[in-house]
Amino acid sequence: MSIIIGVDIGGSHISSAAIQSNVFTIIDGTYFSGAVNSKASKEVILEKWAEIINHTINVVHNTPGFDADEKIGIAFSMPGPFQYQTGIAMFEGNDKYESLYNVSVPDELLKYLKTQNVSFRFLNDASCFGVGGVLKQEQEPENKKVIAITLGTGFGAAFLDNKLPITQGDNVPDNGCLWDKKYNGDLADNCFSTRWFLNQYEQSTGEKLTDGVKEIADIENEHAVKIFRNFAFNLTEFLAPYIVDFNAGLLVIGGNIAKSHRLFLAPFEENLKNKNIELVVSIVDNTEQTSILGSSYLFNESFWEKIKEELPLF
Repeated sequence: MSIIIGVDIGGSHISSAAIQSNVFTIIDGTYFSGAVNSKASKEVILEKWAEIINHTINVVHNTPGFDADEKIGIAFSMPGPFQYQTGIAMFEGNDKYESLYNVSVPDELLKYLKTQNVSFRFLNDASCFGVGGVLKQEQEPENKKVIAITLGTGFGAAFLDNKLPITQGDNVPDNGCLWDKKYNGDLADNCFSTRWFLNQYEQSTGEKLTDGVKEIADIENEHAVKIFRNFAFNLTEFLAPYIVDFNAGLLVIGGNIAKSHRLFLAPFEENLKNKNIELVVSIVDNTEQTSILGSSYLFNESFWEKIKEELPLF
């Protein structure tokens, strides 16, 4: 399959782009993104998803040399809970896309796409980001073990060995997730996300901010600097045991918080060195496009043969 469309589904957005499969790069002019109301009806959500994907399909169809009879592969970077093998959404009790509960995305989405000649594949969004993060490295790391994290409204993570997501084993946390693990008596999701920064700033200054981490980074007063240094310390303390256990050689960091890395990356790397942990830290500026690239790798048939039987049900 020479044309692949990668799709990134977020809690409030969808992004879509066509990928040149032999080199795994986004084809110019095919990237589209739009806001989605995740609390809308099934029909409204699917129509919006299809609208963005159809923009990409239109460009692909008008590309010189495109064969109209050729099947297009559509690969999704999809948050859970989701049946990744079957494409059935299991969103329930997580305040997003609940109208899609028990809906077959391939069957229902197909009704809104402008072509029926497509094939669907799905993978967890954190895993897609991790795979994409490896693909974006200028040189593939010698140590094939990679940890990828996304720092934003939530705390996503993936453990990969030679691009394959690892979710079970003595050297990885249960389900390959970190958000639900504990740090300082709290969920890691509460400690390494936007709400932690907002809470810390309010506690330090009495001022309540609403625009997120970028707003704190732009202020760059003594309170902001201290908060980012504390964040670097906490992130080191939390991640260090997992890095050592997994023997990771590369840590990929994305998400909106990563865009403010100038305020935490240097102390974070210094803290790792002080623990005698040596690994490459790679900051990814565009998490969505990286996830799109990672999802497209599902149509690398060698990769697909290795991963398809291991796809989690949820």
